Amino acid sequence: MTKVNCLNPIAACGLDLFSDNYEIVDSINNAEAVLVRSASMHELELPESLVAVARAGAGVNNIPLDKCAEKGIVVFNTPGANANGVKELVVAGLLLSSRDLTGGYNWVKANADDPDIAKKVEKQKKEYAGNEIAGKKLGVIGLGAIGAKVANIAFRLGMEVYGYDPYVSIDSAWSLSRHIKHIEHVEDIYRECDYITVHVPALDSTKGMLNKEAFDMMKDGVRILNFARDVLVNDEDIKAALASGKVKKYVTDFPNPAIAGVDNVITLPHLGASTDESEDNCAIMAVRQISDYIENGNIKNSVNYPACDAGVCETAARVCVCHKNIPDMLTKFTGVFAKNGINIANMVSKSKGDWAYTILDVESQVSDSDKADIEAVEGVVKVRVI
Repeated sequence: MTKVNCLNPIAACGLDLFSDNYEIVDSINNAEAVLVRSASMHELELPESLVAVARAGAGVNNIPLDKCAEKGIVVFNTPGANANGVKELVVAGLLLSSRDLTGGYNWVKANADDPDIAKKVEKQKKEYAGNEIAGKKLGVIGLGAIGAKVANIAFRLGMEVYGYDPYVSIDSAWSLSRHIKHIEHVEDIYRECDYITVHVPALDSTKGMLNKEAFDMMKDGVRILNFARDVLVNDEDIKAALASGKVKKYVTDFPNPAIAGVDNVITLPHLGASTDESEDNCAIMAVRQISDYIENGNIKNSVNYPACDAGVCETAARVCVCHKNIPDMLTKFTGVFAKNGINIANMVSKSKGDWAYTILDVESQVSDSDKADIEAVEGVVKVRVI
């Protein structure tokens, strides 16, 4: 029985996909798999039994990726599962940045008891006039699952869309409308666009990418949208840009003490994936990935180990090895099996950065001593026999 611990509530439509061979447990102690949404795992003691963590969402900054890799714990996320929910909120953000809907709403609410409110509306509404987005230039930085959807819907709303992503995947490229203008240098988006929305992960190379240097290149009155990660935008620099009028509005899904309440900042409480549909999609995707890894050893959408798929095992046993990406590992694995008289029928090995993953299908049962011999190979961090 595989024990699964949920650190956050996970949609039942996902948990129901687990077979009777899985048990949902209340404690991470002795759990083999963890499902998590926003709970921080950085301070948790990770048990030796743990082999997989699945984040029901895209961001994984709440998970200690390096620590997990070193312990042979494969961390999954669910890219694209919440993409439509975020895309729709970005559209709302475009409208919020263009029309003073919040100002108008707050005025009506504050004057709800005024018997002459209907008459006063006609005089007051000019205070909340705005602009239409049709015909304006939108720059989309990052054309992954969410960015591609944002680019396509913005074009259909009548915007002229510029897209920038030097690492765009084949799937995303195929999904993009041919009307999206592919931009080779992000500086061209800074200079040309009336609206800029950012959809990239939080990496050392992207943190603070929207800063004074970037704002100085932009049009006066540009509107900035950030539904990706708060650290992509330098808080002090955007406050200065807002104060000077360089940036007209900043819409973000990540309030913090530095920008919450600042004039012309519209902050939402991280609502991007907060739809029933997104939570269901993330739960289903996370459970399917965990199940495939536990039952077949296959890895899809891991953030710390490489994708690796050997299908369903059709031999006597399957040996799955998490190890360092160093030379001669495969020779050592095959040497162990040759010494022990075990024939390898199929083998798949992939690497990603400092780490690698190997699946070996063998034609006879693997004993505890056979497994121990693989574990003893320098650079191996975890071995599972399926």
